[in-house]
Amino acid sequence: MDQGNLLQMLLLRGLGTTSLVGDRLRNVSQDWVMSGRLDPAQASALVDDVLKALRGETPEVEQQAERQLERNRDQLLQDLGLARQREVDELRGRIDRLEQTLRQRQANGDRLD
Repeated sequence: MDQGNLLQMLLLRGLGTTSLVGDRLRNVSQDWVMSGRLDPAQASALVDDVLKALRGETPEVEQQAERQLERNRDQLLQDLGLARQREVDELRGRIDRLEQTLRQRQANGDRLD
């Protein structure tokens, strides 16, 4: 199956699901307002908050998920015994400083016994 077509199908299904959830949430919140279980302002805020979360417009949730993903990635790399980019960069810096020190000593005629 064409991956572009598959992606398009998944996006359309996601949009359809989001739309259905929004409609159903509006109906339920209206029922709660009519029964007195929910204030109309609260119902509106509830629907807005849920729809924002479904559309990915909640930066706090996204940031929390991103931090969790980073922790999981770091744990996986550690379990596999692989270095993170930061660690590789630190080692490169140490190597550069050692090479510079070595060149300075060689230029000064110091012995390296």
